[in-house]
Amino acid sequence: MIKHVSVAALPVAENFIIQKNRIENSSGDACKRVCVVTGTHGDELEGQYVCARLAKILNDGKQNLSGIVDIYPAVNPLGIDSVTRGFPMFDLDMNRIFPGSPSGSLAEVAAYDVIRDIDGADMCIDIHSSNIFLREIPQVRISEQNEAALLPFAVMLNVDLVWIHASATVLESTLAHSLNMRGVKTLVVEMGVGMRITEKFCAQLVDGILNLLSELGMWNGTAGRTRPPLVSKDHGVGFLNSDAGGIFLPRASHGNRINKGDCIGIVIDPLTGAVVEETIAPCDGLLFTLREYPVVFGGSLLARIMEDKKNG
Repeated sequence: MIKHVSVAALPVAENFIIQKNRIENSSGDACKRVCVVTGTHGDELEGQYVCARLAKILNDGKQNLSGIVDIYPAVNPLGIDSVTRGFPMFDLDMNRIFPGSPSGSLAEVAAYDVIRDIDGADMCIDIHSSNIFLREIPQVRISEQNEAALLPFAVMLNVDLVWIHASATVLESTLAHSLNMRGVKTLVVEMGVGMRITEKFCAQLVDGILNLLSELGMWNGTAGRTRPPLVSKDHGVGFLNSDAGGIFLPRASHGNRINKGDCIGIVIDPLTGAVVEETIAPCDGLLFTLREYPVVFGGSLLARIMEDKKNG
């Protein structure tokens, strides 16, 4: 069932509409509800395909569902329509204005309506892509303060990595933080690259969502084959930044394990053709982030490595 979450008038006889698809097979007030949210950033499209694929599976097998799954494929529909990361016209990042306000700007009211609609759910999966510059393996990111509550569910999502980061880096104005503070267990998924769809990653996450629903007692259909992730709790993260400007050419495969001393990539000067920098892995570990957009400047992020414990 398609429902409107937030509606507002726009110029030239148009309307701003955030929609959700409620897929339900339940009875009584005790049924569980899981929300799948994406499209907060208009250049993140991986979640669009996840929503489409998940909706089809759940609708085709509704007899296997017990409870409610609310799918929100486009929380920032104007951004998606205009291929804009932020909220158009307001020049802001929508994931920096939650929980919103019922009396604020259009973006703030939309954020408020989304929070109000999700509030009370048992769990929320907030799906993001990377930006156009970096490619990420499927991962869940949770803060230290929410580790105890979220880690048992994060490992069910069939991702490659669970990255537990310092609470100090959590932005209180994000959707995930606002929902977690309201008691809605919210997992942030990051995968792929901006403005693209990586079908392999999307299929992997759909299997994970079905596995999570199965573990919650909400799905008894096929859940796909899942695997446990690497959990970053006892690991360090190595950041590799460019020292020179030019064109970055990867020399290592994204998502693979690498050894200390391996070449991650090179930076060449397009004017002279010279190699001006060779990026070398400082440790053994998993190459979970790799530069996708080739133009770099001094300080540009090239890669991230999840270090093996022995190096941490």
